Amino acid sequence: MLPIDAILPELLRTLEHASTALLQAPPGAGKTTRVPLALLDAPWRQGRKILMLEPRRLAARSAARFMAAQRGEAPGQTVGYRTRLDTRVSAATQIEVVTEGILSRLIQDDPMLEDYAAVLFDEFHERSLQADLGLALVRESQQALRPDLRLLVMSATLDTGPIARVLGDVPVLTSAGRAYPVTVEYRPLPRHRDLTDHVVATVREALQSQSGSLLVFLPGAGEIRRVVRALTGQLPPSVRLAPLYGNLQAEVQDQAIAPAPEGQRKVVLATAIAETSLTIDGVRVVIDAGLQRRAVFDPNSGMTRLVTGRVSRASAEQRKGRAGRLEPGVCYRLWSESEQFGLAEFTPPEIQVADLAPLVLELAQWGARQPDQVAWVDAPPLAHWQQAVALLQWLDLLDGDGAITDHGKAARQLGTHPRLAHMVLRGRALGLAGPAAELAALLEERDLLGPGRGADLHERLRVLRGEQAPVGVDPARLKAVRQAARRLSPEAGQGELPGEAEVGRLLALAYPDRIARRRPGPAPRYQLSNGRGAALREDDPLARHDWLVAADLDGQAREAAIYLAAPVDRAVLEQDLAGHIVERDEADWDESRGSVVARRVRRLGELVLAERPLASVDPGLLRQGLLAAVRRKGLDSLPWSPEARQWRARVALLARCFPGEWPATDDAALLARLDQWLAPFLVGISRWSELSKLNLLQALTSELDYHQQQRLDTLAPAALTIPTGQRIRLDYTADQGPVLAAKLQALFGWTETPRVADGRVPVVIHLLSPAQRPLAVTSDLASFWRNVYPEVRKDMRGRYPKHPWPEDPFSAEPQQGTKKRPAR
Repeated sequence: MLPIDAILPELLRTLEHASTALLQAPPGAGKTTRVPLALLDAPWRQGRKILMLEPRRLAARSAARFMAAQRGEAPGQTVGYRTRLDTRVSAATQIEVVTEGILSRLIQDDPMLEDYAAVLFDEFHERSLQADLGLALVRESQQALRPDLRLLVMSATLDTGPIARVLGDVPVLTSAGRAYPVTVEYRPLPRHRDLTDHVVATVREALQSQSGSLLVFLPGAGEIRRVVRALTGQLPPSVRLAPLYGNLQAEVQDQAIAPAPEGQRKVVLATAIAETSLTIDGVRVVIDAGLQRRAVFDPNSGMTRLVTGRVSRASAEQRKGRAGRLEPGVCYRLWSESEQFGLAEFTPPEIQVADLAPLVLELAQWGARQPDQVAWVDAPPLAHWQQAVALLQWLDLLDGDGAITDHGKAARQLGTHPRLAHMVLRGRALGLAGPAAELAALLEERDLLGPGRGADLHERLRVLRGEQAPVGVDPARLKAVRQAARRLSPEAGQGELPGEAEVGRLLALAYPDRIARRRPGPAPRYQLSNGRGAALREDDPLARHDWLVAADLDGQAREAAIYLAAPVDRAVLEQDLAGHIVERDEADWDESRGSVVARRVRRLGELVLAERPLASVDPGLLRQGLLAAVRRKGLDSLPWSPEARQWRARVALLARCFPGEWPATDDAALLARLDQWLAPFLVGISRWSELSKLNLLQALTSELDYHQQQRLDTLAPAALTIPTGQRIRLDYTADQGPVLAAKLQALFGWTETPRVADGRVPVVIHLLSPAQRPLAVTSDLASFWRNVYPEVRKDMRGRYPKHPWPEDPFSAEPQQGTKKRPAR
């Protein structure tokens, strides 16, 4: 008996009357393998199949095999699975466990999901991109086409609030778990100790002091390999090391999750792949490094980088729970107890940080061109969406209105990333169908040769073709990549091996934004067509080439490291990408000449292919060159008057007090809007030296409409009238401003502290001595007169006897000069 068995009758009754339900069941409850089997006998199934989405390939395969074994069958009979690289289904299959976008392809091909009675989303708390997309599509299909389709969302830790926004008021069932108590011990990483050494020391400690097998969570395959090397030969013969990560061949993964042989223990070194869905027999000790590696997409560069960061509290709890599946266990956390409180509550949903190009293409096929046309649990970031649309339009997969093109439909059918699908289709037209398919298959998987083998993709192609010895390459991975290539094209692996230039030509079709031109200098540093910088290792053989296409980079903002690339011929680029090459007149600032330089430029993105100077310069072009100079030199290079600086600070104060009603005036905002507020005032100016004539205050004031200009003087007046009748300027640029500085005697009788910004901000008053030195600073005048003034009067009346120091400042007459002489 598993805990989930107790609520299966209630679940079956619920799905008799309700088409949608949520099931919350802790790890170890048995939901993944018990629920689909229980639904086989549901009368509403009427011979249709059950479809379950798993977020990970290993979990999908493992769950299907376990359920099949429960029925005394092999996978592919009653229970089967589909993953991108492995499928076991037959005409007899009634339960299909799927992953990796297969659900979205099924529903695109058949929006009614005619063959299926129910769709189950397992481990939904992981919030994978495919789960979010699948839920949105299935829910829409259910509401519009298949009200009888059952939808069950299952999770270990389900925050029902966001889900309810999409699904509405649906039944929520909760199962007890079968978790034994787990003792937590904190082992923070010492300051001068390497993570590998600390993990190794903790493994040794646990093996000596605890019984059972160990599950060690590490951020990635690199760390796992390092720990394996450090432990090899250092453990007793009865202890077996078992790495577990996504890129291993299936047989090795299966060995890692299988029970240890009689009389032996295992140390399973795993990534987050082992966090949920899998039960690893015999584990009662967890060692958690507390780190995870996630792919984070940058919409500005169009690149994804792997970021290593802290796990969330929810993930840490999931990991801890793996130690208490079968008996009481122990969890060693390699961080401090105080750090535990600083962890984020949940890991961000993948949709918030992922490359959205595949998702946007899927939705365009579905008919949704804007993110708000889909009911999301969490909406995708607009910047990510817009970047995806721009890329898909560049690749001709979407038209100018965001609708999917025939080319886009063909690309989507290939089931690979839109960049690679575009390359495969264009490769067919160029007579390079086989090589294009092989490159796509290579790039879909992690690098075959791994780090340290150079960036040359042509070398990977030679290994794939068997023309170079596959030293250190997993044969199973090699076989899987070849199979994936043949699925994309029957010509894969056939014919003559393409040359380096042909590889580069194909890559340029997939990555037109990552074409790289070498910068001047000895180091192999490059500028990419997207404007970013990139670099090769200095000993990389590709460093001799001036033009490359970078297929894989680390995505660092300043200068990305190039991991995979191929040389490309510039003449071929001009031919194949002619539609994206732009010729235009440009102006830029030449610091050495101190003037604007104008030229006619041919560009591919940000890369200059050719240029020549212009004999005559259009005034508008000249202004653009001067604006470029301002951007390069910074705003401080402009002729700021005191009034202009005060105006800027006044508007900044109002922007803080009235968000959204006033323009931002920080450097970044003003530089971003130079074309609006500065360019019109550069008419007639041709050299930098002539900028001294610029009325900067007038230019800045153009940022405000007439109504704002009137309100500015009311809400943030440049000066205030003090009791003597004088107008004193306020200093909005001062720390804690605005500041009014005035002689103490001039403010007698002024009890209320003046305020600006419609009363939101008190003016800070600097009370000055007769020598104009600060005596006190206050933003509460009444309190100053009552509590501080008596002490100031005692100290100052002897030093400045000619100036009035009355006992009662509230009723004294304000005056600017010395004491008034009595009338004779």
